[in-house]
Amino acid sequence: MTAPGVLPAQDIRRLIETGAIGLSAPLAEGQVQPASLDLRLGPVAYRVRASFLAGEGRSVAERIADFRMHAIDLSQGAVLEKGCVYVVPLMERLALPPGIQAVANAKSSTGRLDLLTRTITDGGVEFDRIRGGYDGPLYAEICPRSFSVLVRPGQRLNQIRFRAGQAVLSDDALRALDASAGLVSGGPAVISEGLGFSVDLKPSGDDLVGYRAKPHSGVVDLDGIAAHDPAEFWEEIRSSAGRIILDPGAFYILVSREAVHIPPDYAAEMAPYLAMVGEFRVHYAGFFDPGFGHDDAGGAGSRGVLEVRCHEAPFVLEHGQIVGRLVYERMSARPDALYGQGIASNYQGQGLKLSKHFRM
Repeated sequence: MTAPGVLPAQDIRRLIETGAIGLSAPLAEGQVQPASLDLRLGPVAYRVRASFLAGEGRSVAERIADFRMHAIDLSQGAVLEKGCVYVVPLMERLALPPGIQAVANAKSSTGRLDLLTRTITDGGVEFDRIRGGYDGPLYAEICPRSFSVLVRPGQRLNQIRFRAGQAVLSDDALRALDASAGLVSGGPAVISEGLGFSVDLKPSGDDLVGYRAKPHSGVVDLDGIAAHDPAEFWEEIRSSAGRIILDPGAFYILVSREAVHIPPDYAAEMAPYLAMVGEFRVHYAGFFDPGFGHDDAGGAGSRGVLEVRCHEAPFVLEHGQIVGRLVYERMSARPDALYGQGIASNYQGQGLKLSKHFRM
């Protein structure tokens, strides 16, 4: 019997061995993370007229037939264009036991490119949420919002996490964990339906507070690690006043004031704070694996990178304003390896940082 909580890497491997997670290609190195599994793009993408959910009793394949414009062969690489919607069958499929449910999310590098990537399933009525007992294929819906991207089969834009029973910590449990483990540095722990975090607009020794995506840039090759000149894609945002004005429709990379850490027996997910705090949204792309920012895993607290998009009106963002929260969850067991501990980790100990595709 699996203990309640988020399943660790060793249990994910067991799901693969038993066929609960099916693979159309051999498991790739590093694909299993401490508390999640990276999902890989298949060899074809479908350009569709609009985003959709399959809905009860319907398959994604049926909906693709309804909205398909054309198919794109990804085998030699293909460009997914900014502002268009694509659906890509993934190399993984599920045959989950009834007691195991799943949630998917974009990977950190995907979010930092403003690449809207969501997982859809047959019969699905929500993005990224997969019911217990689901038996069927997985698809990625991809909408590049700031940059066109060059993609190939096998690339990993999103990831999936598996849960047994109730995993989310109550505020009281989170306060107790903070008291024993010290979840933040650089500010007090603000706990309300998760751990709140604020934006840093007064960095020490510098006035660089973030980056804004340029509106007419080239193509980002998703296999091009540290291969792109950031000046061709990003405008530096500087401020000495501790505030910036967000432009409607613009996409920003900012950083949290607090450094956070995730103890080894826990995981976390970034979530929005409150819709009423302003006309903007902090993109909640990431899963935070056990060991993120944790001393034993080579980190001393890591600040959260914030992917921010302003909506209908210009908005003044002030230093220290709370903009998001981390929802902590129990692991069902401690992973056999932690984030940053014998695992390639691009963002352990991070501060303000663009995605790994840009030279820094």
